[in-house]
Order: sequence, then structure tokens, then C-alpha cells
Amino acid sequence: MQELKKYLITDPEYYSNELIKFEKTLTQVLTKHTINYACFRDKTSTNIEELAQVFITTCKKCGIENIFINQYIEVGKSLGFDGVHLTSVQFGQIKEVKELGLQTVVSCHTYGEIEKAMGAHANMVTYSPIFKTPNKDEPKGINNLKVAIERYDIPIIALGGIVSPEHLELLQKVDAKAFASIRYFI
Repeated sequence: MQELKKYLITDPEYYSNELIKFEKTLTQVLTKHTINYACFRDKTSTNIEELAQVFITTCKKCGIENIFINQYIEVGKSLGFDGVHLTSVQFGQIKEVKELGLQTVVSCHTYGEIEKAMGAHANMVTYSPIFKTPNKDEPKGINNLKVAIERYDIPIIALGGIVSPEHLELLQKVDAKAFASIRYFI
């Protein structure tokens, strides 16, 4: 079986929004795991640009090649991120991101949203939540993920509630190529 690609997503609840602690925690995670994609995600802090700068610098120091920022298009472009992970309300900005020369990942929660992302030529999508996760809708489950993988010709990254090796085994059984998580890597 092919090893799943790993997509790390940060959250201030686990990483902090204090610059030194953020850098230390991120460095520990990046050196403990082989990460294929990394995404700076912070929807609450007031020092987003400073944290994003620490994030991209730390990722580059650790050899990460695909560095994304969640939702902040201009910050992503100005700091040299490789791409933007757009939220499910940012479909209309896929073209804008691509015109800036950045890759796009779009958060999708339905098959219709996957189709919409494909129609707008997104590079990848996340499909979520697969498993139960705090503050999210009912999980899609592994069978719906399998249908999405088989039905759509776009890289689909499984997201949501992926916290254990058992979850990874289930993802591999449905031929998932990648998974994204916050808590799995902590």
C-alpha cells in the first residue's frame, strides 16, 4: 500500500499565537513527522502576518516544499507561500488565487462543492469531516469518502477527526492518497 501524503494544519489552540512558542511547537512537529504539505490556519489571532512569517520561515528551514496559508490570499502572496487553502465560502476566489500564481486547495463538505471546485480548476480539495471532530457537522464517513475518490478527478485530501493509526488504515483501504489533520500531528 502506498503511504498517505500528510497535510499538517495548524491551529492556535494547539500551537499558540505567541511567536516563540508557535515556532518551537511547529519545529517539534515538523521534525517528528514527514510532512508533504503544511498549512498555516489561524482564524482568531490578531498577529496573523507575524505568525505567518514564522510559519513559512520555519517550514522552509525544515525542508517543507508545499506551504499553504488558510484564507488570507494577500498575506500568502506577499510572504511567498506556495498556495492558499480557501474556505468553503471562498469558491469565487479560486481564479484570483490562481492568477497570482498560487496553488489552490478548497474546503469541500459535499459532492456538489467538489464539482464546483473542479469547475473552477482548483488544484486540490479537502473533503470533511470524515470522522467525528469537535464543533463540526456529522461525519461523512469512510464510504462517502470512497465514493468521492472514485467519482471525481481531482486530488481529494481526507480531513476531519483523523487522529490515530487506525484512521489512517481505514483511509488507505478506500485508496485515499492524502490526509489533513491538526490533532494527528500534535
